[in-house]
Amino acid sequence: MIRIAVIGAGHWGPNLIRNFHDLQASAVGRVIDRDATRLAHVAARYPEVLVSTDAEDAFSDESIDGVVVATPTITHYPLVKRALEAGKHVLVEKPIATRGEEADELCELADRSGLVLMVGHVFLYNGAVRAVKQYLDAGELGRVYYISMVRTNLGPIRADVNAAWDLASHDVSIVNYWLDADPLTVSSIGGSWINASVEDAVFATIRYPDEVLVNLHTSWLNPRKARDITIVGERRMLTFDDIDLNEPIRIYDKYVSDEATPADFVDTFETFRASVRDGDIRIPSVTLGEPLANECREFIDCIGQGTRPISDGRVGARVVRALEALTRSTRASGREEKVERTD
Repeated sequence: MIRIAVIGAGHWGPNLIRNFHDLQASAVGRVIDRDATRLAHVAARYPEVLVSTDAEDAFSDESIDGVVVATPTITHYPLVKRALEAGKHVLVEKPIATRGEEADELCELADRSGLVLMVGHVFLYNGAVRAVKQYLDAGELGRVYYISMVRTNLGPIRADVNAAWDLASHDVSIVNYWLDADPLTVSSIGGSWINASVEDAVFATIRYPDEVLVNLHTSWLNPRKARDITIVGERRMLTFDDIDLNEPIRIYDKYVSDEATPADFVDTFETFRASVRDGDIRIPSVTLGEPLANECREFIDCIGQGTRPISDGRVGARVVRALEALTRSTRASGREEKVERTD
């Protein structure tokens, strides 16, 4: 039985507590939070769990094998570093840190100590996201031209990080996973209306290898919740709607060809160069499950088996480097910025 301490019982923490409590191979030994009211709720729901307000209680407890960090982003680096120094395996919510150098340092510390360092990029454990990965790897869409991603909602509004760090971190991790590549450059603009210097909406264009363009729209000031992704390829197109739990993926047998068939009536050079093929729409069956449960199970499995998770620290560090470039571009009114590489 692997014993877990969860630091942070706020917005996302209760879901993590529930999942680790329900897994057969793990048990929640401690929950840490500064809010006494939250701790009272935890104690009432899980009377066997020790609760306290001091994170050091988790680090010094020799019975704790892994620490889960679900606190504000700016606290991730010091808490994860302290947990690793205490010899604990760590699952930290995304992003892993606010600076690339900090993320790299945490990865190196985990490697030296032989500890699992995992980042909560939960969409990498989503059944539909993994299905799209299989279609791309199999060449179903052909060469990918561009990807359009919309992630909006009304709230929750953050004060510690902007909409890109809160929301676009999901999209960057997804595209890195799908393309098996890191972004090259970023151009981004954003607007701050609620809290000064904290962008509530961000519009970004990211360049990937092989001339793939990715366009992001993230906002927590939108009247409608949207989790829409469109992939345009040379042979087919695909849409992914994370809100549609029944039919999240649609594959369109549509593309633009530069060759005419004998059945086409082509009377101009322009129509010859851009002949549209409009075919069927396929809706594959996808087994979703609960992505967070899959993520928590992988953390426990990696601790027990000594393996690396799909969303390990290096994956998280690469996302941070992209977000740093995005922030530099936003501050420079959209100037295209190079994404620094991380090893």
